Amino acid sequence: MEPTSGPAYRRILVKLSGAALLGRQSFGIDKEVLERYAKEIHSVVDAGVSTALVIGGGNIYRGIREASVNMTRASSDYMGMLSTMINAMALQDALEQRGLATRLQSSIAMEEIAEPFIRRRALRHLEKGRVVIFGSGTGNPYFTTDTAAALRALEVNAEILAKGTRVDGVYSADPEKDSSAIHYKRIAGEEVIRRGLRVMDMTAFTLCEESKLPIIVFDVNTPGSLLRIVQGAHVGTMVHWDT
Repeated sequence: MEPTSGPAYRRILVKLSGAALLGRQSFGIDKEVLERYAKEIHSVVDAGVSTALVIGGGNIYRGIREASVNMTRASSDYMGMLSTMINAMALQDALEQRGLATRLQSSIAMEEIAEPFIRRRALRHLEKGRVVIFGSGTGNPYFTTDTAAALRALEVNAEILAKGTRVDGVYSADPEKDSSAIHYKRIAGEEVIRRGLRVMDMTAFTLCEESKLPIIVFDVNTPGSLLRIVQGAHVGTMVHWDT
């Protein structure tokens, strides 16, 4: 797809990697990465695109993972949800320092720091041009932030789900381990399933499949990539559901 004169999408949900916020650190949030995230999002908003965000918590949760080894899965997952809220708050602050209007919504009650997730309120915020950040996953254990991203994208009528990762799209194998891995510019969702490629967890992937929500997997660390996506340029890999 070639770039268009206006945005190719009116509304987008971006799933950002929490682990990528580590940057060059072993734990926590790298200020430079956070500011780069904010700059990328700002450019998309300036392009006139209604923007919603979900961010993972890997950079925070990684530091406490050893402590959760003997915990129940539910307790461990709730800790992960709280990690996403730390990142969401940091991202909200970085965006607001750039002059953007934002709203943070949480699936777990945290009324002192975030609104509860209410679909109609989220839609209203987006209609008013505010960036809406969805924190604490789905609010339920046993579900990933990928699933939260797919769910929220569908709930707010996003036209595409853009998943930022450490690699520039979908490959036939892990490119960090296999130098012969083949990069796909465009691939059908059915082919992803047939080949067992890792794009999102299956719950998230199934949600997108059922609603024919396209997914773009891109390198979140490449400057300007998010803006190019909303302009309609080819970036990363497009996962489509065309028959």
